[in-house]
Amino acid sequence: MTIERKFISQNLKELQIKEYILQTLGKVGVAHVKLQRTPLGEKILISCSRPGLVVGRAGSNIQKLTQELKSRFGLENPQIEIEELTNPMLEASILAEMISNSMERFGTGRFKGIGHKAMTEAMRSGALGVEILISGKVPSQRAKTWRFYNGYLKKCGDVAVEGVDIAYRVALLKTGIVGIKVSVMPPTTILPDRIDINDINSINVEEITGSTDASEIEEHVADAAPKKTARKKAAKKADTEEKPKRAKKKAAKKAGESESEEAE
Repeated sequence: MTIERKFISQNLKELQIKEYILQTLGKVGVAHVKLQRTPLGEKILISCSRPGLVVGRAGSNIQKLTQELKSRFGLENPQIEIEELTNPMLEASILAEMISNSMERFGTGRFKGIGHKAMTEAMRSGALGVEILISGKVPSQRAKTWRFYNGYLKKCGDVAVEGVDIAYRVALLKTGIVGIKVSVMPPTTILPDRIDINDINSINVEEITGSTDASEIEEHVADAAPKKTARKKAAKKADTEEKPKRAKKKAAKKAGESESEEAE
């Protein structure tokens, strides 16, 4: 097996493990699943909003999941760690799961309230922008897409790929399957056009003047002011001296053009 095929097979196996964990744990607030390879075995980190439901009573869910990973995917010593999310409303997967559960519970009659509630919760948590798309036969028999949008969200460029969290979920309703897409731009996203202005009180005067004494700082400022004024005066004087020379050159040019016309 070549190196390329080996990497491809490993990545496919990791993707299958992640999808299986998400399907097995069900709708218990799982946001991310990361797989790390260590000398002792595979380390699986599960980020979730409700760790108690993921672990189960006396760790029954984790033990069952460990045995299934060993038998199904051939993992020798999988170590599962649970990480609780500090701010779950900023995770697109949690919001999409919340919308899916609410729609399956209440139906399509309250889908607008469900979408606005999820969007408001994300913005209250500090998100820069949120977009929710609900597609399907909602609320009529004709399929259409409803869009809930708030804040500022990048749609193109590297920021849209790396700085926007996107999740997809489906809701099984009586009228059919409804697709849910949630895009969240968290406050940690660094925008290329963002400019931070420093407060004048936060400037370190000692680094500029080399002293913290008020009298020395005033002398430094007083010395710097005349130099700046002198430079301005010199530039203005040079400009005034250049003006007559420019006028003479223009007059000579015009005289030369008029003489050439008379000779013709």
